[in-house]
Amino acid sequence: MTQLDIRSARPDQLVAGDKGKWEIIVGLEVHAQVTSQAKLFSGASAAYGGEPNSHVSLVDAAMPGMLPVINRFCVEQAIRTGLGLNAEIHKKSRFDRKNYFYPDLPQGYQISQFAMPIVGEGEIEVEPDGEDAITIRIERLHLEQDAGKSIHDLSPNETFVDLNRSGVALMEIVSRPDMRSAKEAAAYFNKLRAIVRALGTCDGNMEEGSMRADVNVSVRRANTKEWGTRCEIKNVNSTRFMMQAIEYEARRQIEILESGGSIDQETRLFDPDKGETRTMRSKEDAHDYRYFPDPDLLPLVIEQAWIDEIKASLPELPDAKKRRFVSDYGLTAYDARVLAGDTDAATYFETVAKGRDPKLAANWVTQELAAALNKAGIELAASPVKAEALGELLDLIKDGTINGKIAKDVFAKMLERGDAPGAIVEREGLRQVTDTGAIEKAIDELMAANADKVADVQKNPKAFGWWVGQTMKATGGKANPAVVNEILKKKLGV
Repeated sequence: MTQLDIRSARPDQLVAGDKGKWEIIVGLEVHAQVTSQAKLFSGASAAYGGEPNSHVSLVDAAMPGMLPVINRFCVEQAIRTGLGLNAEIHKKSRFDRKNYFYPDLPQGYQISQFAMPIVGEGEIEVEPDGEDAITIRIERLHLEQDAGKSIHDLSPNETFVDLNRSGVALMEIVSRPDMRSAKEAAAYFNKLRAIVRALGTCDGNMEEGSMRADVNVSVRRANTKEWGTRCEIKNVNSTRFMMQAIEYEARRQIEILESGGSIDQETRLFDPDKGETRTMRSKEDAHDYRYFPDPDLLPLVIEQAWIDEIKASLPELPDAKKRRFVSDYGLTAYDARVLAGDTDAATYFETVAKGRDPKLAANWVTQELAAALNKAGIELAASPVKAEALGELLDLIKDGTINGKIAKDVFAKMLERGDAPGAIVEREGLRQVTDTGAIEKAIDELMAANADKVADVQKNPKAFGWWVGQTMKATGGKANPAVVNEILKKKLGV
């Protein structure tokens, strides 16, 4: 990776060691599995799972005489991603052989792109935890085939190999070393995930390994320009682990340097159970892989007309969606960013907000719904409360059928059984009490039982809240809060 330094850490990003302050330098190499039915160079299925070695063609198994044939759709997906990253699309690129031995690499080499990638320099803007936006540069995106999977825990003496993943198309998206904290790295990864999901070029499923990152970490003393020796942490598949790995690795390197040692360039693994990185192997450089042009594949030549056609078909991307949510719906920048950063959440929100108060819709989607699904460990796509049903719940609040407190009780029942909100309200007898006579009776009984507090509230208006709470309690939480407030003010003379 060519390291061009254009930004330094802010003072609050510097890490304190025992002998001064240090700057963390982070770059990511993100592997995103291309959303495609077939593999990069064969017609075998690229679907996740399946019985071991059931999605393997003769090409994937590297049988003698089998030649790769490029999948045009995978090339289109790479171009689409490059355009979404504001990157240069190279009209001529080339596939190379990256040579190394491993049991799950049947060819003895990986077909990748080294000297001439399909996508060149680009950039994306990120806002770490709502801070000021920063620009992270993209160095390149190249296509390559995935390896198979070695399985070591089925036998004490043998390793099993599953080639279902062998030959699946990957996009490797390489950033410049522009990140200066674990938080920035996580924000970059999440933004990248939001973009490829919006484009439909990768499903971003980290649990299935569809998107993972190799994290390059180095440190240097504050206010210096000389680069430190970087270590690469392989195959990190969650932003939480990414942040833990970066922070641990930075501390490890600082301790070594401050004790007079030096950092060995190496590849490391992150152990999530121990929260630490450990040595995997010494870091290879490009020459160790003996790259050379793949003789079985012609250079890839792309016409500008095809690039223009793909560009014209791009969907609305997260940054544009965020701006629209602020301008059209009046959302805060924070809510707009949260919703626009997740394709499913954005679609869900717009369904709920149609013809309704968008700010109320955003609050329910980003707070009540998100918290409930997170607690239950359920993805939004599998939510038992569909967007149309949540919209109906908001309608019941708006027309006065229920109040906000009752709405939360109804929502909890919707989550449990997936019932329609109107049906729950009728079945449970949860309609809001708007009968002023019933509310007045409850208030009169409270005043008779609490004569001392009547005098107190007239001297101390802050005590008014107690009366509201007690009235709501006396009516089972069903009274209309606005009516309660109005009647209380008249009867208490406040």
